[in-house]
Amino acid sequence: MEVWPQWNPVFQPGGEFVSRLFGRRVQQLALPTRPLDVARGVDSRVVPLTGSQQATAWIRTLRSTGEHVYSGCYTTRLLPGSQNPSVHVAFPLESGNIQVFLEPVALPDGGLQLRSPAGAFGQNGAYAVVEEHGRNFAARITIHESFHLFVDDEGAVRTDHALELWSAPVVRLHYKLTLTA
Repeated sequence: MEVWPQWNPVFQPGGEFVSRLFGRRVQQLALPTRPLDVARGVDSRVVPLTGSQQATAWIRTLRSTGEHVYSGCYTTRLLPGSQNPSVHVAFPLESGNIQVFLEPVALPDGGLQLRSPAGAFGQNGAYAVVEEHGRNFAARITIHESFHLFVDDEGAVRTDHALELWSAPVVRLHYKLTLTA
């Protein structure tokens, strides 16, 4: 997997802070903040978590160092009151996790858009789940993402990924995924 990051200069120091002091320690959410961080590429492993493949782990590590960038558990979920399933991604953390519910939209060009729009609690979007004193607490967070997946003219799978905080652009990532044997 090749990755090209483009950070909003206002948020790039915060991304670096999270990556250095938190992300690398817990091997999670260590998004690359500089293009040279991913110059040698990212290794990407997809691992079924159940025999019937009801959930799948996707683990991404920097090829140059072997450090984890982020790992997620992917499945589908039907949210209450919704008629269409969402793509559900869980990112484990020390005392909880981040849950993202993405609305899939088929595009006329054959591509796929996944988005976590703003909305009410219980709808597609991002949530922080924290365990405290044996109880879980969940809150909707103001992080919004969109992914545009498509096949380019050479047959490679590409993704444009935008992450926003409220409505401010934080980082844009472009991925090129290449199948290897």
